Amino acid sequence: MCALSSLVDYMNSYLRHAGFPDYPSACNGLQLDNSGRVERIGAAVDACEAVIAEAAARGVSLLLVHHGLMWDRHSFAYTGPRYRKLRLAMHADIAIFSSHLPLDAHPEVGNAAQLAAALRLRKIEPFFPYEGEPVGQRGEVDTSLTDLINRVREAVGDAPVTACTAGPSQVHKIGIVTGGAGAEIAAIARSGVDTFITGEGPHWSYTAAEELGLNIIYAGHYATETFGVKALAAHVAKRFDLPWDFIDHPTGL
Repeated sequence: MCALSSLVDYMNSYLRHAGFPDYPSACNGLQLDNSGRVERIGAAVDACEAVIAEAAARGVSLLLVHHGLMWDRHSFAYTGPRYRKLRLAMHADIAIFSSHLPLDAHPEVGNAAQLAAALRLRKIEPFFPYEGEPVGQRGEVDTSLTDLINRVREAVGDAPVTACTAGPSQVHKIGIVTGGAGAEIAAIARSGVDTFITGEGPHWSYTAAEELGLNIIYAGHYATETFGVKALAAHVAKRFDLPWDFIDHPTGL
């Protein structure tokens, strides 16, 4: 058992939440309090009703997520699904902590850093700034595009993987921005990478990649963002000597 405040203070510092640019609805940090004690950590991509219900069933007292409770920014009424989620969490004494772009960007437990490591890239470094803060990673490899696609498939498991193979068949410079970064394809092409890996993108990003002569691998928004919450939960659980679970709730997107 550990004090919630100790975990929250540590994660806010470790993830550099203070001053890190993000979307207004991200609300990085502790989003829902509990009675102040943590016995088990849960990790999930989304703070949705199904995940919170499963966290309650597993006895989770601190849920770490990438997409938090305030993502539905168009409604601020605590009714319907929002009420049910809060009631579930509060009844089970579950605190909810969210980290969005800071978790994407983190050089150790971040989504992009963890995916780059899983793909066995070399010379990994920060990549692609958002308002001055890099939110991805870039690295080097010397292999065929076919082999890289197979590595991506292995890394994301059952998630569907789609590739636009308009760039070189032998790849060397790889850029990674997890989640929904496909719309940034023009800026990515100017960055000098020959292959871009992301979760998803708009329809037009595929044909834009063709015209730009860039390989792009869409590996699933959800699938590419499972890496960070798992790594963060494992890191914090080890540091504070707590058990942890990953709550898998894939969307297929």
